[in-house]
Amino acid sequence: MDLTNSNTAKNLDAAFGGESMANRKYLFFAEVVRKLGMGELAKLFRETANQETEHAFAHFRLMHPELVVEDGVSITAEEKKAIASRCLELAIAGETYEYMTMYPEFAKEARADRDGNAVIEFEAQEAESREHAQIFRKAASNFGFLTSIENHHASQYTEALQALDGISAAPKAKSGNPATQKWICRQCSMIYDPVEGDIDSGIVAGTPFDAIPEDWKCPICGAQKKMFLPYEEAAVA
Repeated sequence: MDLTNSNTAKNLDAAFGGESMANRKYLFFAEVVRKLGMGELAKLFRETANQETEHAFAHFRLMHPELVVEDGVSITAEEKKAIASRCLELAIAGETYEYMTMYPEFAKEARADRDGNAVIEFEAQEAESREHAQIFRKAASNFGFLTSIENHHASQYTEALQALDGISAAPKAKSGNPATQKWICRQCSMIYDPVEGDIDSGIVAGTPFDAIPEDWKCPICGAQKKMFLPYEEAAVA
């Protein structure tokens, strides 16, 4: 089912959000009434919260069929890797949105409303979301889910194999445009793309490599900026 840009996709997203919110709200209610000594009512709220979780999961499966796993034993290692990578990708995107856009805007509005407690809460959540994004990105690195690096390594191995067979490597080309010229870390092969920037390090999208502060370090291995070289991609035939 293709949900791209459909009203159904928007409705599923809204339904997922509503069911997820209900789950946390009922768990909160359960904790409140438990402290009031109302054990049976607390149990009711917890049971209903679990049902809301199942509803949310059902919506999310329709939104992301690529993440549906019926039998983990029967799928290949590459398929498992692709699914786990997609989970991390969505997690990073969500946390990045929270600390880059959502919480800063909420904090700004709370300051305008002179609600100090809300400002403190939103700023604390912004910092936590930033930390979560970094943790997920590090996990992607640890589990080898950094596609750009893996593609680079695969290309190197292919060229080496072709060289053994006497086949010349395809010509390489630099971008020539600082706004699109990629740079690669000599230590871990992380590729910096100025079009994307390095959001977690405060480098906004569209920042040329030369404009990055000199104290910036590779977000994967921590290498200094001077360890990067212009990334030469295979020239288009």
